[in-house]
Amino acid sequence: MNLTVNGVNSFAGTGGRDFNPALPVVAFLHGGGADHTVWALLARWFAHRGYAVLAPDLPGHGRSGGEVLDSIGAMADWTAALIEASGAGRAGVIGHSMGSLIALETAARHPDKVTALALIGTAAAMPVSRDLLGAAEASDHAAVDMVSIWGTGFHAGLGGALVPGTWMAGGTARLLERAKPGVLFKDLAACNAYGDGLTAAAKVSAPATLVLGERDMMTPAAGGRQLAAVLPKARVVTLKGAGHMLLSERPDEVLAAVRDFAA
Repeated sequence: MNLTVNGVNSFAGTGGRDFNPALPVVAFLHGGGADHTVWALLARWFAHRGYAVLAPDLPGHGRSGGEVLDSIGAMADWTAALIEASGAGRAGVIGHSMGSLIALETAARHPDKVTALALIGTAAAMPVSRDLLGAAEASDHAAVDMVSIWGTGFHAGLGGALVPGTWMAGGTARLLERAKPGVLFKDLAACNAYGDGLTAAAKVSAPATLVLGERDMMTPAAGGRQLAAVLPKARVVTLKGAGHMLLSERPDEVLAAVRDFAA
């Protein structure tokens, strides 16, 4: 569906059901360079089990208009405005990678808007290597290659996709290639600049579920555990052998970890 957020047209997937703000609302926030399509499984599961789903394309991503926002704080304020624009007063918020930082910051800045958190592939900080930032800024395809290689776990490199005939690393590359020029760089730069994760976590009152990949090279599990230690109501689920792209690598296990979080 299309919503006007801060005067700009924004698109949000609803999991195949009409959005009803009278139901408990779950908002899904995608990672850097991605869009709402990464949430296909989870969005449909929640939408067909009594929840209203908002899976937006962040500004400048996918089917949403506007410019890419340049900081995690600005994206958090936009998320609060999205929840308000949808007609819902509050929402559970699920985020992956950059989306987990946005979810965390939204809960810290706008506690009245967030009922619960699920942070997937997360850490208190997400520094980005100079080589990756430089390639992304130059629109060099090497940036896509680096994220595809570093982001998926060992088994993904051997095949391992749950859907026959699909390729996890290649799927990640095709997703990032769809983004408009400059989007991946701006998202990575926002992640690299964000240093308020632990401060934000200390302000969060909502319960949080953290889903971590044991072999995540982009947001190592140790960083996720550090974040969980500061959150006042945190539960940690670590997926053995998994990398960073948990939504494609381990979709069923991620769903099992977060499906009860909003309760």
